[in-house]
Amino acid sequence: MKVLVVGSGGREHALCWSIVKSPLCSKLYCAPGNPGIASVAECLPIAVDRIQDLVETCRQKAIDFVVIGPELPLTLGLGDNLRAAGIACFGPGKLAAEIEGSKGFMKDLCMKAHVPTAAYQCFTDAEAAKTYVQTQGVPLVIKADGLAAGKGVTVAHTLDEALKAIDDAMIKNIFGAAGTSVVIEEFMEGEEVSFFALCDGVTAIPFTAAQDHKAVYDGDKGPNTGGMGAYSPAPIVNEVMQKRIMHEIIDPTVEGMRAMGRPFTGVLFAGLMMTKTGPRLIEFNARFGDPETEAMLMRLKSDLLTVLIAASEGKLSDLALEWHDQAALCVIMAAKGYPGHYQKNTVIRGFERAASIPNTVVFHAGTQISNTGDITSQGGRVLAITGTGSSIHEAQKAAYQAIAQIDWPEGFCRRDIGWRAIEREKIA
Repeated sequence: MKVLVVGSGGREHALCWSIVKSPLCSKLYCAPGNPGIASVAECLPIAVDRIQDLVETCRQKAIDFVVIGPELPLTLGLGDNLRAAGIACFGPGKLAAEIEGSKGFMKDLCMKAHVPTAAYQCFTDAEAAKTYVQTQGVPLVIKADGLAAGKGVTVAHTLDEALKAIDDAMIKNIFGAAGTSVVIEEFMEGEEVSFFALCDGVTAIPFTAAQDHKAVYDGDKGPNTGGMGAYSPAPIVNEVMQKRIMHEIIDPTVEGMRAMGRPFTGVLFAGLMMTKTGPRLIEFNARFGDPETEAMLMRLKSDLLTVLIAASEGKLSDLALEWHDQAALCVIMAAKGYPGHYQKNTVIRGFERAASIPNTVVFHAGTQISNTGDITSQGGRVLAITGTGSSIHEAQKAAYQAIAQIDWPEGFCRRDIGWRAIEREKIA
C-alpha cells in the first residue's frame, strides 16, 4: 500500500524509518519531510497546515493510509478531512484532538472521568489569575491553554515567577492565541514519565513508556525545551505500574471521550507525575512524543504499519505488541542559543562517520539542503541521535559515540541524558 507520513521532525523520521520496513508498504511519502527522511521516503513540499492540499495530494497519488505526526494538523481537523474523503488514517479527529489543543478541556475531562490529576483553575482575565496566585501561594504551575510547542508551561517557585508567567502569556502574548487563557495548577512533586497507549475509539492497549529530559542543560538546569533527549523503557514503569496506569488513567479517559461523542483514535500520550500516592496526570497529548518516539521505535519488534492500521480499523482488541529485549536512548543536538535565539543555516558534517557506529541511527529533526548541497540547520532541535544496547548505559554509550562523529561547531547537546535510569542500573 501507499503510505503518507505528515510532518518534518525527528518523530516523523523515526516513523518513516519504521514504516518503510513493513512488507505492507509499497511506497512511502512524507510531507514535507526533511533531508534525513528523503533517504527512506519521497518528500512532498506541502506544509502540515495545508489541509486541503494534503487531502488532494492523497487523492492524486492514490495514497491508501496516512499517519499524522504533529499536533497542529490534528487540531486543524486533517483526520476528519481525510476520512471524509475515504482515505484511512492514524490520528484523532479535531474534536478528539482537543484533549491536547486545550488544557482546560483536558482538565475538565479528567475531573468528569475521575482521572487523578492536579487541582486547577482556568482564567481568561490576567488580573483574576494574578489575584488567584497571590491567594494560593507558590509553588504553582502556569500553563498556556493552547498549543505552545512545549514551551507554554512555567513551574513558578516564587510569586514573581508566577506573575511574570501570567504577563508573558496573557499580556505580552508571547504564545499568541495559545495564551489568551491560562490554566493554573497545584505543583505536583515526583518523577515525570511519558506513557503511550494506542486507541481505536473503544479499546486501548499499552504501547510503552519513556522518560525525557526537558531542561536545556546538564543536571536538568535551565529553561524547558521541547525535549533534549529520552530513553525507553522507563525503569519506573514496571508491569504492575503499567496496569495501574491503564486502569486509572488511560481507560477512563478513552471511555470518557467515547461517552462525549468524541471517540479517540490514535496514540494517547500521557505525561505523568509519579507521586508518593501513585501516577497523576500532568497532561495529555494526541500524538507520539518527540524525542520519545525516536527511542521507542528502535525497540519495537512488531510491524508498526500493521499496528497503526489496526488502531484505525477498531481492531486493537486482537493485537499484542512485541518488543526487542534492549534499551534505546536518544540525544538531541540543538543549535546553540536554543530554546532562545539561535542561528540557522549552519553546515553540519560527519553523517557518514556517525552512520558507521554500530547500533545507532541519526534521525533528522530540523535540517535542510542548502543551495550548495550541504545539510544545514533549520530549527532549534536539529538532530536526534539514537543508540541501543543491553542497558540504558550501553545505549547511552552508543549514542554519544555517534555524536562524537558529528562535525557541527554551532550545535550542542546535553551530556547526561539517561542519568536517572543509569543511577538505578548501578544500584541494581
